[in-house]
Amino acid sequence: MSHWLIKSEPEVFSIADLARVRREPWTGVRNYQARNFMWKDMRPGELALFYHSNAKPPGIAGVARVAGPPHPDPTQFEPASEYFDPKASPAAPRWWLVDFEYVTTFESMLTLAELKSDPSLAAMLVCQRGSRLSIQPVAASHFTRICQLGGWQDNNPPATAASPAPSHFTPSPYGGSH
Repeated sequence: MSHWLIKSEPEVFSIADLARVRREPWTGVRNYQARNFMWKDMRPGELALFYHSNAKPPGIAGVARVAGPPHPDPTQFEPASEYFDPKASPAAPRWWLVDFEYVTTFESMLTLAELKSDPSLAAMLVCQRGSRLSIQPVAASHFTRICQLGGWQDNNPPATAASPAPSHFTPSPYGGSH
């Protein structure tokens, strides 16, 4: 099982927003490496650290879970969307996403400065200078350490199958925010 770090600007979509809506399609990712992580590598049930980027201070606010298999990002087909891609079509999508569901919010956010000050996290991608990728793999040891620092233990086993969207689920107005 892999672990991940996902970034979102809290003014656009925060861990509190995910807690409120419970499940969110991770739309608007337009970096091929980040897309490939979602499309080819993420599996339902895997856990992700939820990182508030472009915040003062930036840091990890909680944990989310991959809630289903990858599917085409609908914003690529919407001409009014800032994430519209004229080269994409429903028959040949270019951009893929997964849905994330809320797991927990940490007792307090772990700031980037706190992460960088912990020697056991020095090799973590988010701690590296110039690392701006919005979706990153996280080593199991780093994930465990961050959850310890955040005051959370993974007492929830991963889902064994894709979690269906709740019957009230509709795409969020925050589409294209991640």
